[in-house]
Amino acid sequence: MIGRLALAVALCLVGAGPAPAQAPSPRCPGYAAAWAAAQARFGLQGIGAGFIDAHEAFLASGCRRRAAICPQGEAETRLADAMTIAAMNAGAASSFVPFRCPG
Repeated sequence: MIGRLALAVALCLVGAGPAPAQAPSPRCPGYAAAWAAAQARFGLQGIGAGFIDAHEAFLASGCRRRAAICPQGEAETRLADAMTIAAMNAGAASSFVPFRCPG
């Protein structure tokens, strides 16, 4: 009996594996291109490592990770505003972008 149970468990686990990753948002490639263009246009002077790292994690998730990146200072706010406008121009809602501040 134990042999049959072990075999049944083993057969069930053969197809088991990590859950498939969520597909990237269809808007993510265009948003990633806009991110590259915004960096080229505005530069990264005054942009903190935390802002960049959190935004890169958002992109790496296929723009699916709900991040709450709160821009700090004028340069980060300018970049976040540009990205929000770019996303909206591409047909995404302003809620698509990961920029949110508590409060």
